[in-house]
Amino acid sequence: MAESARRSDPESLIAAARDGDPRALARLISLVENSSPQLRPVLRAIAPMTGQAHVVGLTGSPGVGKSTVAGALVRRYREQGRRIGVLAVDPSSPFTGGALLGDRVRMQEHATDDRVFIRSMASRGHLGGLAEATPQALRILDGVGFDLILVETVGVGQAEVEIASLADTVLVVVAPGFGDSVQAAKAGILEIADVFAVNKSDRPGAQEVIRDLRAMLAMARYGSDDWKPPLIATTAASGEGISDLAAAIGRHRDWLAAGGRLADRREARARAEISALALAGLRQRAGQLPGASRLDELAERVCAGKLDPYSAADELIAAR
Repeated sequence: MAESARRSDPESLIAAARDGDPRALARLISLVENSSPQLRPVLRAIAPMTGQAHVVGLTGSPGVGKSTVAGALVRRYREQGRRIGVLAVDPSSPFTGGALLGDRVRMQEHATDDRVFIRSMASRGHLGGLAEATPQALRILDGVGFDLILVETVGVGQAEVEIASLADTVLVVVAPGFGDSVQAAKAGILEIADVFAVNKSDRPGAQEVIRDLRAMLAMARYGSDDWKPPLIATTAASGEGISDLAAAIGRHRDWLAAGGRLADRREARARAEISALALAGLRQRAGQLPGASRLDELAERVCAGKLDPYSAADELIAAR
């Protein structure tokens, strides 16, 4: 009983997770995913410990090898002695609502490493290739002492640009045969990418992808102090190019820190997180308004053309 109470205490859970207890850390992440009432005291307690981890968002079309690249990066960072967290956002199971793929098969070589934490999170219908709970999960991993956190998106095409608002460095993975560079540009990745990894570079067509991306980057206007995304050729399955990729990510982090841009990016991330939580709270309150019982009636009138949605919302709010 006493042990159970101790484990439920936010400070004790956080302390255990900081000491490397994977069960305590998994429980903290579960609090986030389940929107537990215990989450608020946990986040209050962990807030002073955050701000140290470098968050790398890893995105790209399905099939380009994102999980293989993530696994190779984890291997490289572990060689440097760093503690690594991985949030792999998966499609949701239509039956359970949980992560469809589970912990990524290609990263299972790290499953027994107590300095690596890998968690699959279900998107649960949330648009943007991320799980709604991702920002709070990042805070947990940051606060318990991870040096670097990789966030791998579902890979949903144009919507996955949301990762740009969440990460310090956005790594976009492309590969020959999985949508040409024109399609990549249409998806908006030229605007969000801080580093490009042209994966499966040992395959035919890789040089054409690099050439086309270079041509499009050359058309963009960069000032003397601007960051120009580097193109790194990788073959993640064999580890080729991964050291260069990790170095490019490190250079981007240094560039952000040198100009105060890292703080700006993180403040923008905090603003987005606060807004999302506030809107979620307002939606919850809306369901508790005195007029909420009239919602079905108002929806029926809107569908019948007897009322416009703005007037219906006004009636809902004004109901006593």
